[in-house]
Amino acid sequence: MNNVINTRIEQLRELMRREKLSAFVFPSTDPHHSEYVCDHWKGREWISGFNGSAGTAVITMTSAALWTDSRYFLAAAEQLKGTEYQLMKMKMPGTPSITQWLAKELDGVQSPEVGVDGMVSSNAFVENMIKELRESAGITVRTNLDPLRLIWKDRPVIPLNKVELQPLEYAGEPTQSKLSRIRQALRENHADGILVAALDDIAWTLNLRGTDVHCNPVFVAYLLISSDAATLYINNVKLTPEVSAYLEEEHIAVDDYENVRQGLKDYFEYNIQLDPNEINYTLFHTPTREVVRAQSPIPEMKSHKNETEIRGFRNAMLKDGIAMVKFLKWLKPAVEAGGQTEISLDRKLTGLRSEQPLFRDISFDTIAGYQEHSAVVHYEATPETDVPVSPEGLILIDSGAQYQDGTTDLTRTIALGPITEEMKHIYTLVLKSHIQFELVKFPDGACGTQLDAAGRECLWREGLNFLHGTGHGVGSYLNVHEGPHQIRMEYYPTPLRSGMTVTDEPGIYLAGKFGVRIENVLLIEPYLETEFGKFLQMTPLTLCPIDTTPIDRSLLSQVEIEWLNQYHSWVYRELAPHLSPDEQDWLKEATRPI
Repeated sequence: MNNVINTRIEQLRELMRREKLSAFVFPSTDPHHSEYVCDHWKGREWISGFNGSAGTAVITMTSAALWTDSRYFLAAAEQLKGTEYQLMKMKMPGTPSITQWLAKELDGVQSPEVGVDGMVSSNAFVENMIKELRESAGITVRTNLDPLRLIWKDRPVIPLNKVELQPLEYAGEPTQSKLSRIRQALRENHADGILVAALDDIAWTLNLRGTDVHCNPVFVAYLLISSDAATLYINNVKLTPEVSAYLEEEHIAVDDYENVRQGLKDYFEYNIQLDPNEINYTLFHTPTREVVRAQSPIPEMKSHKNETEIRGFRNAMLKDGIAMVKFLKWLKPAVEAGGQTEISLDRKLTGLRSEQPLFRDISFDTIAGYQEHSAVVHYEATPETDVPVSPEGLILIDSGAQYQDGTTDLTRTIALGPITEEMKHIYTLVLKSHIQFELVKFPDGACGTQLDAAGRECLWREGLNFLHGTGHGVGSYLNVHEGPHQIRMEYYPTPLRSGMTVTDEPGIYLAGKFGVRIENVLLIEPYLETEFGKFLQMTPLTLCPIDTTPIDRSLLSQVEIEWLNQYHSWVYRELAPHLSPDEQDWLKEATRPI
């Protein structure tokens, strides 16, 4: 495979010579700034061989480098072996930025020009690159070339999958109500209209879903909203008669996906609001009207779940919990019997989930990492990396499902047999961190960064840390990663409000040895109100026992022990009525107070 990658790099360089380009930049995104993209836009993966969801590949005439975050350091290092690529570990000391590296690599090149496809790069990303390269090295940037159209001969087409309705019984709010709220937010920002490019925002607004992106129930489209009209830009073959009739009833016009640029040119209102972090560079600079630069109001609206969505989440978590109990009860005896591998465990769990009502898909590719593989934060077993699972050590399983009434995401680290004292120590510290996040109370409107230290402190005290986020929002039968709020060390100012979902997933990873992560999805709810204002708390939605066998009880406070026992009591109470007698007995033991 790596010889193939090197050949692709040479094909790109031949094109760069003809186009007089000194370098080309390949981000991970598509024209919609998606985290996960359909195969047509996996250009960075095609040119580099690295298949993580986040990363940027940069190729010059004499060198190549790939930037990614801590989730993928180990995986990227393995996948880039044998290629020209140098791994750049983002946010680590000594790692240059893309523009710093380019300035150094192109020093001495006459009239250097860097290429980046303006249709798959956000306006903010490109404008920042233009500014930094001009100021630091006098390098210009070209945005009107997609080299993949010329060198990727078997490039997959943009999906043509059918769009489906998300009924009001699961959505909880009609499309016209959502459009009215969006228009009100635009008026408050003195904007007449908005182009919506984020696929999950379009799906949420229109109460539609699709299957264009693996694990994400979205469809490729744009939505142009003006003060009194709305147009969906989509390939018409994707619309069933039912969906077409629905859009007509909702007064949503339809135009071809490729006509969005013309739609922006023809836009008739005084101004249009565009989110520079969402809209790609090419479309951002297309309108002839005044552009209001501002964040889209839709992500925050979407993050506040209505009562119907919250009820759907609870139903989805119940189904997921049933599947997880069946899986966990089966797990250890199956491993002891032999013949199980990381992939076979993944298939078993997915099969059990698929038996549940309203199951549509998994919500992301399952991470089933055994022993040293569990130290790879976003490990995904392949036929080449798959290993047998033995009745000893730890396995980390991070998985989730898409049900039509809700999306799930949970991680459990499980002792399959004898484990070391170091494993017990790390496991208990991660559990302690997980519990501390769930115990925290905070003022309404606090941001996730302010909460982040609450759970990390017990890890920091021992010189331990994790570089990924602590928590992210979760969609309602939508993307498993949903903003704009997050809980992480980096500053994210979005206020946390009642009705938001957020994960709690601390972890510690010891390269070459093992990793531990424990994750629940939480719902932010009111706690109390005093003369100092409203206070909030986070309560678990996830229904799944946490393995108690690796716990070093001496490391937990009495409050933490009480939380775990109460959580397990609730898990048993909710799940037991839906289980067989044997499964009830297993769950009763798994949730026994410590």
